Amino acid sequence: MKVVYASRTGNVESIIDKIGINDAIKIEDGSESVSEDFIIFTYTDGYGDVPSEVIEFLDKNSSNLKGVIVSGDSSYGDAFCKAGDVISEEYNVPLLYKVENGGSDEDIENIKNEINKI
Repeated sequence: MKVVYASRTGNVESIIDKIGINDAIKIEDGSESVSEDFIIFTYTDGYGDVPSEVIEFLDKNSSNLKGVIVSGDSSYGDAFCKAGDVISEEYNVPLLYKVENGGSDEDIENIKNEINKI
């Protein structure tokens, strides 16, 4: 399963590194493409928004989307990891995991388990 991710502050990129995924595709501006099944890792922008580059990427590539993992900051309350909820609902894919910022060791193991289930 291919992994595609967006990272602005480095938290999501750190998660990708901790999991040990070497061939992940980083979304820089949304113009990237993938022609195989993939899971997307994203951050939550603003107060619960899907990042614009992720929206642009998914507009062109959503047919192969199989799940979403999202990072966020719990201090945003109800908006914590909201981008994952939005993507899950809009593209009818499972929200596999919500992680606080860069994640704990336990989070990393849980994320690995979720990826292996797909």
